[in-house]
Amino acid sequence: MNTEKCNPNEPIENLAIGTIIEVDGSHIVAELKPGITELSRIFGGDIYPIGQFGSIVKIHFGRRIIFAFVGRLRMKAEFELERGHVPQATSDERVIEADLFGEGEWGFSDLDSHPNWELKFDRGVANYPLPQQTVYLTPHKELRYIYGHGKGPCILLGEHVGTGGTPCYADMNELLGKHTAILGSTGSGKSGTVAAVIHCILDHGTKSTFEKWKPRIIILDPHDEYAAAFPTHQKLSTDDGSLSLPYWLLNFQESVALLIGKTEFVATSQANIVKEAILKARKEGAEILGLDPTKITVDSPVPYKLATFRDTVEADKPPQASKQDSHNSILQKLDLLTQDARVQFLMSEWLGETQDPFPNIVDKLTGSCSQPCIIDLSGVPNEVAGISSAVIARTLFNLKVWQTQTERKEDPVLLVCEEAHRYVPNRGEAQYEAAQEAIRRIAKEGRKYGIGLLLVSQRPSEVDATVLSQCNSWIVLRITNDADREHVRSILPDSMNGLAKMLSGLRRQEAIFVGQAALLPSRVMIRSLKANQLPRSHDIDFDKGWQNLPMTVEQLKLVGERWRYQQR
Repeated sequence: MNTEKCNPNEPIENLAIGTIIEVDGSHIVAELKPGITELSRIFGGDIYPIGQFGSIVKIHFGRRIIFAFVGRLRMKAEFELERGHVPQATSDERVIEADLFGEGEWGFSDLDSHPNWELKFDRGVANYPLPQQTVYLTPHKELRYIYGHGKGPCILLGEHVGTGGTPCYADMNELLGKHTAILGSTGSGKSGTVAAVIHCILDHGTKSTFEKWKPRIIILDPHDEYAAAFPTHQKLSTDDGSLSLPYWLLNFQESVALLIGKTEFVATSQANIVKEAILKARKEGAEILGLDPTKITVDSPVPYKLATFRDTVEADKPPQASKQDSHNSILQKLDLLTQDARVQFLMSEWLGETQDPFPNIVDKLTGSCSQPCIIDLSGVPNEVAGISSAVIARTLFNLKVWQTQTERKEDPVLLVCEEAHRYVPNRGEAQYEAAQEAIRRIAKEGRKYGIGLLLVSQRPSEVDATVLSQCNSWIVLRITNDADREHVRSILPDSMNGLAKMLSGLRRQEAIFVGQAALLPSRVMIRSLKANQLPRSHDIDFDKGWQNLPMTVEQLKLVGERWRYQQR
């Protein structure tokens, strides 16, 4: 077998595009060949564009091949002027700039009976090219080796842009276990990308022919859009009463935020009143359930009666009328909450049953049945939205904390936080303080306990910086806001500056995928989904809408009834 005639280590002259004129560490500048009039080449029936951001070029160094990401294409005269030289280049001379990222060498596979050429690729650069060396476009065959073949626990995100359909795989353990952010402006395909990732996770068991595959995925859905994408999901909603976050599940901090808030000048004395009443009520609940009351703390998730809490606060009133204000304020707020139909999912009273409701509540939140478990928060009033999301996130985290190491390994959980800038804003909003603390703790410590975080936001500059910085992988779609683009550029590696400049011009569903879950940073076209796999779009078609008659008085009456009763 004569292998020399088809040795892939040999340069392909038809793909030569220029010559290196500068090497600065891992950054190279190459001058394009004067004969190149069109920014593309054809080889093996495929079209190879020249100078596209994120495309890969290569330099042959003996038997080694050095690969680089293209980050810039500009006129040579501009390059010379930037270096402080008087421009000598003609008006049509161009240079391409790229960053070195890896090396490879073609060799034979280990199969002695049918040896085949195989590219052995490694990240990092040991050999640096020299000026005057030729720069080549990278054939699609080599790109497939560079980007990997999806070995191990990987999920298929889509295709690498400009590679002839090379699939893009994400390492599932890195993607989920070390937290990921999906960022993009409205209309960029952000929700579709989230759905694609979750569908890939759900389908992974079937594709890998696992005997059992039971992912635990919890989605905080503030707009009720994901239910349409997962027909067999489990949904918890205030609309049908399936969402239950009972007041006794709140810890002390969350209870204080609910009953007092953060703006009361007597917050400290009121907090002590609440603490004493909750502790007494929890101990009474523990006795009813057959638990040891001496081991119960104010944060223990033990059911308690509101009547006991109310009686304790009432009995603790001092004789002076002026000092009764703190107690009366708490009781008045409690009465307002229990009478508010919108927050019955939070304030429905425990009647003292001997059967412990805690396991069933947590079982619902973790979605042990159909997957994913979608928690619809669209019907939750804004004043308790922060507390509600805090309770969910903290309960999931504490469940992991109090599991054994074996239980954590067998029961990892993924929390998807849609509209993350709403629940973990970078501003100190009092109503979201508890949610910020709960999700921030998951971001910092979740990987140790088996709880992953998938942050989704259209305004990355408004997301808590501490939380966003804990993400080790990013899927960034089109971003049109200047502040958001600058924020994203600041968290991406320096070598990705060229890609970051493209953020405002990405197509719908096109993204930059970078981080530990990506074998290589790259531009990706996210996989397409069927219509019934996509989240429900809330965009209104004005053209079709205005072809109908206005609402009648009877129709408005029905809308008013739903509005008044707070029932959709």
